[in-house]
Amino acid sequence: MTMKIFESIPKLRAGLNNAGRLVLVPTMGNLHDGHISLMQHARDHGDTVLVSIFVNRLQFRPGEDFEKYPRTFVADCERLAAANVDYLFFPDEKEMYPTPQKYFVEPPAELINILEGAFRPGHFRGVATVVQKLFNIVQPQVAIFGKKDYQQMLVLSNMARDLALPIEIVAADTVRAADGLALSSRNGFLSPQERAEAPRLYRSLETIRRAIQAGNHDFARLETEAMTELRAHGWIPDYIAVREKTGLQLPPAHDSGLVILGAALLGSTRLIDNLEV
Repeated sequence: MTMKIFESIPKLRAGLNNAGRLVLVPTMGNLHDGHISLMQHARDHGDTVLVSIFVNRLQFRPGEDFEKYPRTFVADCERLAAANVDYLFFPDEKEMYPTPQKYFVEPPAELINILEGAFRPGHFRGVATVVQKLFNIVQPQVAIFGKKDYQQMLVLSNMARDLALPIEIVAADTVRAADGLALSSRNGFLSPQERAEAPRLYRSLETIRRAIQAGNHDFARLETEAMTELRAHGWIPDYIAVREKTGLQLPPAHDSGLVILGAALLGSTRLIDNLEV
């Protein structure tokens, strides 16, 4: 079956009449192997895979990289077709926001004002709003999100649960390059020298994970040591944080359900990563 592309909401809805169990994979395009792994994962959870590509202005602050975010539609279509995706929803801003958006999804402050939310105010409000809008448009039975954006995955999973949405949220593992770097569209902004240095963030998180597994529960010290190591190699870290997995709050000393999260600037590119313990 040839992949069908829809740009309007009415045509998309009409085209999904006999989709069976529908799996949605929301993206902003500029697709890489990590994205494609989500499509492959989606095949295990339904009859029909629909990918959306929409660069969502609501989740970018002024001065962030909305304008320079790579738009690679032709290459993306080739990758999606090769991955046997059934449908692509590719709306423009006028289609998604025909009038200025006045209704928003407001996730709880204790989850969105920490970590990424502390450095990108309003980001998760924009993410939750556009994803809820995509859910309303597509009406999938399943949605796939990557664990690389761990906090985002929690925000959206909790949103689906608290709003009693009839959608199963599936979290897919992070896909990495051979040297450990988490695949990301922003990796394309790295210079060759920065790309060679970039896996250090992953190695820093892995060092903390090994220390915790060996019995070290001085989380604050582990976080400080990791940020000091990054700074010594030219990084500007925003945070390295050990948190409990379900709500990203500060964990008790011997909590076993942990995730280590990090975000840091390398040159002009901000990288994020996480590892579950």
